Amino acid sequence: KEMEDKVSSTLSGLEGELKGTFYPLTGMSKETQQQLIDDHFLFKEGDRFLQAANACRFWPTGRGIYHNVNKSFLVWCNEEDHLRLISMQMGGDLLQVYKRLVTAVNDIEKRIPFSHNDRLGFLTFCPTN
Repeated sequence: KEMEDKVSSTLSGLEGELKGTFYPLTGMSKETQQQLIDDHFLFKEGDRFLQAANACRFWPTGRGIYHNVNKSFLVWCNEEDHLRLISMQMGGDLLQVYKRLVTAVNDIEKRIPFSHNDRLGFLTFCPTN
């Protein structure tokens, strides 16, 4: 819950193309959840591997999704990692998608420093990320 609160308050400060709304999973209707999952914007509850690692404890508490107005920038809060940043859009303009992502990473890191280890690099829950 603490991480969700930090993420929500941080993301509410984003401006311009990144400006959007944070939606906590707690209290979200099943219909809204399913629509966001069907639209490929929202994650599902963890699989058996995440459950075995205790990554799904207290589901759905502390989890949420943020998206900008155009749904071209999303942040998943506490899916596998604390944050998963997603930049996407229709078409083939990879430069625009990449620029949006870099801008978002820089803006968010100014507000919430990412965990980093000199030997291991940026720390993550899931080694495949």
